[in-house]
Amino acid sequence: MAKPTVLSSLADRFAKGGTVVSAWCGLPDPSVSAILAQEDFDAVTLDMQHGPITLGEVIRAIPLINAAGKPAIARIPVGEFQNVSKLFDSGVSGVIAPMINTMEDARRFAAYSKYPPLGERSWGSYGGLGASGLDQNSYLRQANGFSMTFAMIETREAMAIVDDILALEGIDALFVGPSDLSIALFGGAKVDAAAREVDEALKHVVARASAVNKPVALYAGTAERAKAGLAMGARMVTVMSDSGMLRAGAQAALKVARS
Repeated sequence: MAKPTVLSSLADRFAKGGTVVSAWCGLPDPSVSAILAQEDFDAVTLDMQHGPITLGEVIRAIPLINAAGKPAIARIPVGEFQNVSKLFDSGVSGVIAPMINTMEDARRFAAYSKYPPLGERSWGSYGGLGASGLDQNSYLRQANGFSMTFAMIETREAMAIVDDILALEGIDALFVGPSDLSIALFGGAKVDAAAREVDEALKHVVARASAVNKPVALYAGTAERAKAGLAMGARMVTVMSDSGMLRAGAQAALKVARS
């Protein structure tokens, strides 16, 4: 691949064995994502599954993130594969698909993400083509390599077929959702994203993915969990959330002001 652009930098970083520390954004105003992109994060992830941010707001945030020289990543709501191509067309470097619990889920995700002959993505890139620095035919040839797919592993069903998901051409990486995984592992009794059982599951996923040279990402609710996730072998961690950082900053400032 040629010298990395903002679009290819995420895939290039993984290919070189590097790690990624990403911001996590769910607030709908694109300026929030733009502010975090100016900080020392390696990427910015936009969450449409649980955050109030909508597809239109994500599309407006992407060029602001890319303009800061950072790759944008987006998480779609469960099963909304029809938006995957639109996100790549808009200029994201990666898409996270939650609740990939069957091979049919994984195949549909890959099909919407990759151009033929690997997938069924149709032509229509605008923001992505512009941010790539490539002409249209070079983009067509190279996009499957730098438009990264992250299949989420967050259920017992997904854990049971993790090797099959990893073996599927068109799935580039895994993303562990620790909260939902903890609910699954505890049979719905509790949520504990930092439980020993979750860590054991993460280490298993990392081991299986490492065997086929694919990276694993992890959502981390705290900076401490992000550091621990990297120590356990995750190649990408998303740190807290924009609303969580806002609350934490407010609480820290108030503690000092009122001390």
